Amino acid sequence: MASSVILALDCSTEFCSVALLNGDVMTAKEIRADQRHSELLLPMIDAVLIEGGIGLNQLSVIAFGAGPGSFTGLRIACGVAQGLAFGANISVLPIPTLLALAQASDHTRVLAVLDARMGEVYVAAYERVDGPWRAVIEPCLCKPDAAPPLPHGAWTGVGSGFAAYADVLQRQFGAQLTSVDASRFPQARYIAQLASERLLEALPAENAVPLYIRDKVAFTERERGVGK
Repeated sequence: MASSVILALDCSTEFCSVALLNGDVMTAKEIRADQRHSELLLPMIDAVLIEGGIGLNQLSVIAFGAGPGSFTGLRIACGVAQGLAFGANISVLPIPTLLALAQASDHTRVLAVLDARMGEVYVAAYERVDGPWRAVIEPCLCKPDAAPPLPHGAWTGVGSGFAAYADVLQRQFGAQLTSVDASRFPQARYIAQLASERLLEALPAENAVPLYIRDKVAFTERERGVGK
């Protein structure tokens, strides 16, 4: 059987990343984009395809960081993945960004937390034992001091939520957090790795949607506080 060739994109945070996984050969580019994802993403895709010697019609699938994360970034990644997939007549594969954080951690029990702004965090917990990742806590949005409890045992904390709310999260989870890496962010290289394990979950391009979680972007803290 021929090896899969996967193009992966992520714009879910202030970073923009692209990766090409051709068999076991990874070509990846990452940059802090801030608000320039739409400007940087297509040139980065061109660069990894040229470096990898791959044309769009040779791709098996296009994977993208589906969320949760920046609303604008998620729309950009999903839209570009769909546009390229339509043009090349291939499928797309949405990958949860919090799962990409777990994949990046090099641990088997991971609490993934992204800063969601507005005093909230995106949270999920994943465990991996002799097989694919299993969601122990499905991706959710909450206040840092209201994060769901973890199953008994030791866990590794990963993601920007630990940079923004280190003290609160440490009090919330206590000794269960045996290590924390607040510098990690979702990256296309890990989305590509996950996609290689999930090729059977690929979708027609028109069926791909971002995973937003937060229903209304424009809520202010006061609106959320009174439940409007």
